Amino acid sequence: MHSLVERLRGTLLPAVVTPMDSDGVIAYDALTQYAGVLTTQSVGGVAVWAHTGRGLYLTPADRTKVLETWRAATDVPIVAGVGVPKASDAQSLQEAADATVEMALAAAAGGADAVMVYPLAALGDLPDGDAQAVALHERVAAESGLPLVGFYLHGEAGGYPYSPSLIRELLSLDAMLGVKTATLDRAIGCQDAIWAGRGTGKLLITGEDRMYGPSFMWGADTALVGIASAQVELSAAVLRTWTAGDHSGFLAASDRLDRFAAATFYAPIEGYVQRMLWAAEWEGLVPAEAAHDPYGPDLPPSERDLVIRCLEELHH
Repeated sequence: MHSLVERLRGTLLPAVVTPMDSDGVIAYDALTQYAGVLTTQSVGGVAVWAHTGRGLYLTPADRTKVLETWRAATDVPIVAGVGVPKASDAQSLQEAADATVEMALAAAAGGADAVMVYPLAALGDLPDGDAQAVALHERVAAESGLPLVGFYLHGEAGGYPYSPSLIRELLSLDAMLGVKTATLDRAIGCQDAIWAGRGTGKLLITGEDRMYGPSFMWGADTALVGIASAQVELSAAVLRTWTAGDHSGFLAASDRLDRFAAATFYAPIEGYVQRMLWAAEWEGLVPAEAAHDPYGPDLPPSERDLVIRCLEELHH
């Protein structure tokens, strides 16, 4: 376990997109090409089945094939997201937990190196929600045999706030590699979550696409972010310069990445997946016919124009 923590510490793990057409049919040729290009860049691992890749909405067969495609493309560690979509929160907690474990077992069978456990939003309504969250992580680890990444997800994407005490309890589990924070627009919540992991020896993982640079200043040491699905090198530059103590380089890289984040992460926040796909298309990472997110909101052409204009300015 310690070796994987140290292998990942200080690295970037893109939460990768899943190329598909407007009907949700995955373009596997495009995925193979995308995986081949992305893994030649500055990544320490990749995160599949994550929110950016719409992993919770894919069929089990597609999830298996997506993981197999990435496993064949690279020998870097693969973290697979496991859980249930927000729409499934109304089902019983037992059913949701069972589904989460089932995905973790599939991830293990497909060659994933770790799983990232999605929080169950319904736990936030229970007096013993924290205890049940810990129990879920313990069960996933025991049944899958894989190490875990915790996932403090908050906002319209689902989940509920992980208190500092819950984060410390999760990080005390032998199976935990670290906890990823994705608080979206809650700077203090992000800061407190990162600080809660200090001194544990575990990974302090930022998932904050819109507070990316500041999250490193607050103590994050590793990144697992959707913004890197289309901007690997720029995302890596922010982490690399901060780690190296190159503050002028950090400010310059952060400014550039923040300009891209401002053009892609705003309400409706669920639209960021489509915006990442537009960016990946412009970058030549995926073809136009495979740059669709049928699970997100309909976005006006002006939003695509904003993404492209930003990228053109960054590349000048």
